[in-house]
Amino acid sequence: MKTRPLGSSGPQVSLAGLGCNNFGGRIDLEASRRVVHKALDLGITMFDTADGYGNRGGSERALGEILGPRRKDVVLATKFGVQMDDAGELKGAARSYVPRALEASLKRLKTDWIDLYQIHWPDPKTPIEETLRALDDAVRQGKVRCIGCSNFAAWQLVDAQWTSRHHGLTAFVSCQNEYSLLVRDVERDLVPAMQAYGVGLLPYFPLASGLLSGKYKRGAPVAKGLRFDLMPQFRDRFLTDGNFTTVEALEAFARTRGRTLVEVAFGWLASRPTVASVIAGATRPEQVEENAAAVGRTLAAEDLAELDRITGKA
Repeated sequence: MKTRPLGSSGPQVSLAGLGCNNFGGRIDLEASRRVVHKALDLGITMFDTADGYGNRGGSERALGEILGPRRKDVVLATKFGVQMDDAGELKGAARSYVPRALEASLKRLKTDWIDLYQIHWPDPKTPIEETLRALDDAVRQGKVRCIGCSNFAAWQLVDAQWTSRHHGLTAFVSCQNEYSLLVRDVERDLVPAMQAYGVGLLPYFPLASGLLSGKYKRGAPVAKGLRFDLMPQFRDRFLTDGNFTTVEALEAFARTRGRTLVEVAFGWLASRPTVASVIAGATRPEQVEENAAAVGRTLAAEDLAELDRITGKA
């Protein structure tokens, strides 16, 4: 498994990352264990979860139970900020809440430190300096190694990085944002900002929530149990005529080159500037194996240019 640095100051991470959002929710502990063990066997070291995954804590608890002594072999990333209680008190990025969220995650994960601690969504009610000071405290205490952000716009990243530099605080080493052949919005402003500040990109939804897996066909019913069946909000967003037209062109591109659509989607992401690790979820060991193999399939310059044309970015 190839590794890359996470930004200019973060740790080395595997090019294929394991998204753990299915643990404690879509799949049970034993199924999660099989997925984790396969990832470890393949040399995947980047494990990404969040306190909100798995019905508020289930994913972290599963990882804490499964990793055991292998904890030291992975770069363990989690997130905070989403609502963790019915009363709406446990959420956000205020300095009073960050330590509480961190301690809860450490307990569920059964670890003394988190390698990458990320704010899950921007908190409009909390100044970024306040959040960064809380995260800087966690780094100085040795409970967090690096910090990152998720779902930040370019201006929010720049504001955060400037604030860190101006006040001598720990700075973000990574951004985790949606990025795929079908969703390329980050290229306009965020990626240039990341390049300027030496920040690494952890793309999520690399298969456009499953549309780039090849499992969905125009006009065909959605099979029971798939993401678009269980989460209609994603189905309504992704299953559009325009997206199907693009996917059909991508499938033809893959066929003519003897590749799968997944290999094209992952190989393309691995070629993009600032991408450190491609975060992909899995419910079965076979999916982990497929994802790990796919990121290693490089694309020639002319292939990348053709993909730009197909996706309307030429």
